[in-house]
Amino acid sequence: MLSGKTILAFVGTDYEDLELWYPKLRFIEAGASFVTAGPEAGKTYTGKNGYPCKSDIAIDGIDTSTYDGLLCGGGWMPDKLRRDPEVLRITQEFAAAGKMVAAICHGGWIPISANVYRGVRVTGSPGIKDDLINAGCLFEDASVVVDRHFVSSRRPDDLPDFCKGMLSLFE
Repeated sequence: MLSGKTILAFVGTDYEDLELWYPKLRFIEAGASFVTAGPEAGKTYTGKNGYPCKSDIAIDGIDTSTYDGLLCGGGWMPDKLRRDPEVLRITQEFAAAGKMVAAICHGGWIPISANVYRGVRVTGSPGIKDDLINAGCLFEDASVVVDRHFVSSRRPDDLPDFCKGMLSLFE
């Protein structure tokens, strides 16, 4: 189904375990390649719940033209990564190219800081609702919101709908 497609996902310390692994396995199951990018290549990062994830590549210098979609998972990781100019550049390039930019829970902090959410219908963790609204988003309290190439969800319980929303962009 998604053969030839490659999804890029950010990973870092205190990522939300399920919000990375559930989509990763779902995309692989659908035939896509899945690449994790962290502050350092080949480093193992521990999730909030203790599950390890080894980054495939470093964030610095990523060529976004070789990827079809971006996943911004939650946890406390996005609050740290959104301060990295490379993370912002990467997110801006995906958005400008009309490629999938998907964020769940606190992952919405990354597109907020990249300034790509203005006028976009989104959802996210109730903890960042005000941040989303103040960034110019049109906030909806829903399990998933798909607006053009942007996909967003609120929390781990929304992962089934979140993955369906992401996959729908490639049908």
